[in-house]
Amino acid sequence: MPRINVIIPAYNEEKSIAKVIAAIPDGLADDIVVVNNNSSDQTAASSQAAGATVLQQPVSGYGNACLAGIAYVAAKPAATRPDIIVFLDGDYSDYPEEMPRLLHPILEGEADFVIGSRALGKRQYGAMLPQQLFGNWLATTLLRLFYNASFTDLGPFRAIRLDTLLALDMRDRTYGWTVEMQAKAAKHGIRYTEVPVNYRKRIGFSKISGTVKGTLSAGYKIIFTIFKYM
Repeated sequence: MPRINVIIPAYNEEKSIAKVIAAIPDGLADDIVVVNNNSSDQTAASSQAAGATVLQQPVSGYGNACLAGIAYVAAKPAATRPDIIVFLDGDYSDYPEEMPRLLHPILEGEADFVIGSRALGKRQYGAMLPQQLFGNWLATTLLRLFYNASFTDLGPFRAIRLDTLLALDMRDRTYGWTVEMQAKAAKHGIRYTEVPVNYRKRIGFSKISGTVKGTLSAGYKIIFTIFKYM
C-alpha cells in the first residue's frame, strides 16, 4: 500500500478542523498535516488534540500554506516519505470519508492526479455561492479553450502523486493555487481525471467568496494564472 499523507491548509477553523480530521478513514493516511496559516483562534490546538501534525505558516495565503505542507512531506526520510498527497480544506465542506474515491484511480494506475469534482457530485443547497459557480464555470471554460483540458471544477479536494506534484514546481502563494496545478498538469501531459464528490455548507465564514474583495481578488488571480502558464 503506498504511503499517503493529507495536507490541510487551515485559517481560523477551530470549529471544524477536528471534524475534518475525525472523518478521514482510519488507517488510510500515514500522516495528517494541518498547516496553521496565521490563525487567530485555536485551530492549531484543536488540530493537535485531534491527532494531526501541526505546522505553522505565519505568512497568509492558501498557496503559502500548501507549499509549507509540501516542503514538510518532501523532506521526510525515504522510509516515511509519502507516495501520494491528498489536499483537503479544513472547513468541513468536503466529505473526507470520500477520500478512497479520489485515491482509486491513482492506486489502479489510471491517473497521477485526481480532482474531486463538486460539479459532478451532489451539492447541498447554498453550499456554493453564485459567484463561486460562475468562477468555476469561467475558469474551466478557459482551461478547455487554452489548454484543451476537460476539468469541470477547481475543487480543493484532490489527490496527486508526490513525484508528480514536485515536477509541477508549484509557485502560487494565494488564490491561484488550484488552477495553477490544473493548468500545469494539462500543459505537461500529466494523467489526470475527475471523480464526483459531495459538498456541503462550510462551518464558519468563507474568507474568499464571503466578501466582495475576496471574490474579486480570487477571480482576478485565477484568470491571471491561467494566462500566465500558457
